[in-house]
Order: sequence, then structure tokens, then C-alpha cells
Amino acid sequence: MRIRLLPFLVATFLLATALLTGCASDPKTPQLSERQFYEEAQDAIENNNMTMAIERLQGLESRYPFGRYASQAKLDLIYCHYRALDYEAAAATAERFINTNPDHAQLDYAYYMKGLSSYSVDRGLIERFIPSDFTERDMGPARESFEDFNRLINRFPNSVYAADARQRMIYLRNLLAAYELKAADYYMRRGAYVAAANRGRYVVENFDSSPSVPDALAIMAKAYAELGLEDLQTSTVAVLKHNYPQHPDLDANGNLVYEKGKRGKQTMLNVVSFGLLD
Repeated sequence: MRIRLLPFLVATFLLATALLTGCASDPKTPQLSERQFYEEAQDAIENNNMTMAIERLQGLESRYPFGRYASQAKLDLIYCHYRALDYEAAAATAERFINTNPDHAQLDYAYYMKGLSSYSVDRGLIERFIPSDFTERDMGPARESFEDFNRLINRFPNSVYAADARQRMIYLRNLLAAYELKAADYYMRRGAYVAAANRGRYVVENFDSSPSVPDALAIMAKAYAELGLEDLQTSTVAVLKHNYPQHPDLDANGNLVYEKGKRGKQTMLNVVSFGLLD
């Protein structure tokens, strides 16, 4: 019985050896020291070869997770993913670094790159060359980016990245306000006046310094006119006149230029739901 098992054991040993040898020769998982992994990654970054840089940094991270280059490799990996236009991977890597290195000296960089990656996640290569209306897109990434930059500024107000983060937050805030304004205008055109007024009020209350505020006030005034809420309409027009006297929806005397019933067409579902549905 032992004699019969011997050939089988030998064959098994040879197969295992071949498999191990094959794994060792895989070009994606070379047998390198921690320093070699890191230096090859840096060379690849210098040569704009982000694919190779990512492979080397991931190899370093898996082989030497607690080595001297481990933390820096993670930061470099965020950058390489971003440069490779893989914004979701960059954001995920940055978030992982933030969670596992709460006291790191370069934590502000991780926060900044997280916000920058979220900011870019919905902007593919085509958008770099073809302008598009981002208020027509999903605003989830924009909101997430705004919160990421806000976390950076609150925790590291004197960071070298704080000034740029503040400028991006202004843009994102205006973008989110424009999105809400577009929704308000859509509801107004559909005759959903309660929803239109609520969206307009949300812009005024939450984005008070954005360019969308005057148009939001105008939509609120028109929606109140349609709903027969004269006191609310009068007070809203007064605010619009006081702050934006040159608004195109006001005449020379500061009165609202709007004829009730000219916008939108209400359906039965719209009427029953007070403009919240349909």
C-alpha cells in the first residue's frame, strides 16, 4: 500500500512546488523588500505610470502593513488613485486612512483628498471637455464632498489645504442651491405650488448668500400668489424688493410682475395632495 501511495505523494509535491514557483514569478507580486516596493512606486509616479505605482503600493501595503513606509504608502495610494481618475477608489482609500490613522501628522491631506475625490467622482473624462449642467446630476457626491471639506476646515482650520477647501465649498454650496432652485422651478411649472414654495424657502434659509436666493424668493412669491396666501406673498415680495430691487420679476415700483394662473397646470392628484405629489 505504501509503494502505491509514493507516486501520488511525489506528484502532489511536484504540483505544489510548481504552483508556488508560478506565484513567485507573477510580475504583479514580485519578491521585493519594503524599500524596493516603495522606491519602485516612487519611480512609477515620477514617470506618470499610475498603474504600476498602484500595484507596487498595494503590494507594499499587503506585504509590510506595519513597516516604516506603510503610512506614506497609503497616502501615496490615495494620490495615485486620484491621478488614475479612479475617484471612488481614492475616496475609499482616504476614508480608510482617516479611520485607521486618527492622529497622523498628514491627516489633513487625507481629509482634503477625500473631499477632492468625492467632488470629482461624478465628473468623468467626458465632462472635462464637454460642459454639462451639474444641477441635472445626482447631488450625492457634491453633498458628500461639501461635508468632507467641512470636516477638514473644522478640524484643521490652519491647514495648507483649508483655503482651497473653502473655495470649493463656496462652489459646491452654490451648486446645491442651484439644484434646489431648479427643483422649485420644476414644481412651479407643474402647478405643485406648495412644493415650489417649500423648495424656494429651503434655498433662502440654507443658502442665504448664494446667487440662487433672489430667484428662490421670486418663486416663493409666485407660489404664494397661486395659493392665495396674500400675506406671505406681500412679505416675500418686500424682502425681494429690499435686497434685490433690480430683479427682473419686479417692475419699476417694486411690484411682482406675475399673472396668476399662467404657470403650470394642476391635476386632481396635485390638488388633493396640496402640490406635494405629481
